[in-house]
Amino acid sequence: MKANEATSSRPAGDRRQVKARRTREALAEAAVELVLDLGLGEVTVEAIAERADVTRRTFSRYFTGKEDAALDFTRADGAGINAALRERPVGEPPLLAYREAVADWLTDRATSAWHHRPRLRELYAALDTEPALFAAYERIRVDAQDESVRIIADRLGTDPARDPRPEVVVGAAAGVLTAALRTWARGAGTDAEDLAELVARAYDALIEEAADAAAPDVATRK
Repeated sequence: MKANEATSSRPAGDRRQVKARRTREALAEAAVELVLDLGLGEVTVEAIAERADVTRRTFSRYFTGKEDAALDFTRADGAGINAALRERPVGEPPLLAYREAVADWLTDRATSAWHHRPRLRELYAALDTEPALFAAYERIRVDAQDESVRIIADRLGTDPARDPRPEVVVGAAAGVLTAALRTWARGAGTDAEDLAELVARAYDALIEEAADAAAPDVATRK
């Protein structure tokens, strides 16, 4: 069956969803290309819409601004990590559950995590030089982490407003991931496959540091 025949055989609601997803992806890709080619300050929403072959009004249905469009991949990947986190075994320790959810995201080719996509490593590196882009990234990251906190709190059967453990776990685990991503984005001669190994080493370092910090306290109590 040809692609157009497969599309036409879907219910109308499904076709609309597919079209909306493709439009959003086209806008996001156009935003990434223009930001990297011209610099954020030289890019307009109108230029992004024109590159994606849609109207300015259509752009506004999907994004609040050019930074939001260029960083749409981070929103999708945050949702992917949280979806994987929800599927982790109930009895798994929260920090391990987050680590394994990240590993699932990194190795899931079906959803095409951002580090496998063209030029997005370059865009991630641009966060260091584009303050407005970094600010938009931080807003998206915080939203994703807030959802992670809620998921961890549910796993622990606790209220995150009263119990700091979910916030502590997510803050530490997401911080390690961010540090690994920034290190990877700045590195030369590394490819997408190197990121999973780098993230694993970063989590190992966190666990080792935590163990070393706890050791003197354990010795004192003996």
